[in-house]
Amino acid sequence: MKVLVTGVNGQLGHDVMNELDKRGHKGIGSGMRPAYSGMKDGSAVTKLPYISLDITDKAKVEKTISEIHPDAVIHCAAWTAVDAAEETENISKVRAVNANGTKYIAEACKKINAKMLYISTDYVFNGQGTKPWEPDDRNYKPLNVYGQTKLEGELAVSERLSKYFIVRIAWVFGKNGNNFVKTMLKVGKTHDTLRVVNDQIGTPTYTYDLARLLVDMVETNKYGYYHATNEGEFISWYDFACEIFRQAGYTTKVIPVTTEEYGLSKAKRPFNSRLDKSKLMGNGFKPLPDWNDALKRYLTEIRK
Repeated sequence: MKVLVTGVNGQLGHDVMNELDKRGHKGIGSGMRPAYSGMKDGSAVTKLPYISLDITDKAKVEKTISEIHPDAVIHCAAWTAVDAAEETENISKVRAVNANGTKYIAEACKKINAKMLYISTDYVFNGQGTKPWEPDDRNYKPLNVYGQTKLEGELAVSERLSKYFIVRIAWVFGKNGNNFVKTMLKVGKTHDTLRVVNDQIGTPTYTYDLARLLVDMVETNKYGYYHATNEGEFISWYDFACEIFRQAGYTTKVIPVTTEEYGLSKAKRPFNSRLDKSKLMGNGFKPLPDWNDALKRYLTEIRK
C-alpha cells in the first residue's frame, strides 16, 4: 500500500512513517520545509521519500496527490499552537491550514478514490460536563479558534468523502517534537515546585502507540469517526505531572491549581477532554495500551 503522510516533521507523522515502513508499506512523507527537519534518529522516516508540500496551496495539493496517486493519505499536518491561534493576525493562517488545507486534500483524495485519515481533536467539543464524548456526538461548540478550525476540517472531509476516517485524539506526546512530558522534565530540573491545573480531565496519547492504530485503520475499510487515546483512568494535568516526576525519579513538588488560578492562557481550554474509545474495539481495532505503561516506555525511549 502506498500512503502519503502529511506533517512528518511533527510528533505523530514521524511515528506513522516508521510504522508504515515496519509493515512493508510505501510511506511518502511531506511537510512545509524543503527537506525533512524532524529528529535525525536514524529511523525509517529519515530515509524514506519526502516532498515539500504547502497544503494551503490548492493547485500544488491537487498536482502532488494526483502524481503520487497514493492508496491512502494520513493527514497529520495542522496548526496546533492553540494560544497563538487566538492572535487576530493568525486566525486566517490557522484556518488556511486546518480547514482549507484539509479540504484541498479531501478533494484531491476524492479525484483518485484514495482513503483519507484525518487527525482531529477533543477541542471540537465544548469541553463541559463529565461524560466522555462519543465519536458520533455532534454537540460541537468549540471553545477556541483551534477547535473551530479543526471542526471545519472534519466537516470538509465528511462532506466530500465516503472513504474516510476521522480520529480525534488528546494530550499527545511523542519522541519527535515538544510536548507536556518534555516540558515537565525540563522545568522539573530547575524548579523545586510547579503549579499545574487539576480541573482539566482526559487521558494522554503516545504517538508511537497511536501510529500503530492509524496504520491498522487504513489497512481496512471500517470508515467513520473514532476516538483514540491510551487506555487507563481519566486524569488531570496535575495527576499526569505527578506521575511523570514519579517515574522519572524527580523530587519536584507539584501544586494543584484551578484553570482560573493558573491564568496565562489566551485560548480557553476544555475541562472535559474525556473521550469514549469503545467504538475501536466494537469495530475490531486493538486499543492503545494503558497510559502509565506508555509513559514508562516513552521515558525509556527519550533517554537512550
